Amino acid sequence: MRLTCPLCGPRDRREFYYYGADDYLRRPDPQAPLQAWDEYLHNRDNPAGVTRDLWYHESGCAQWLAVTRNTVTHDIMKVELVAAKGGGK
Repeated sequence: MRLTCPLCGPRDRREFYYYGADDYLRRPDPQAPLQAWDEYLHNRDNPAGVTRDLWYHESGCAQWLAVTRNTVTHDIMKVELVAAKGGGK
């Protein structure tokens, strides 16, 4: 599989680290019961079809990317930066 990084261009998927569905960052409250944390850490959906995932360009520009892809056909529909590069302070 190849992903087209908005900054680096087309790259092999081995340059990226897959973090999962884009809801990965919706963590339970620190005081949530252990069952909520167990669900968050160990039970993920594995849908067939279009998903939006979070990827990190580990061997490239070190940017977080949101990738819209089809898990059945392996089509990559969209790759976008999660945050603007250098857009901090």
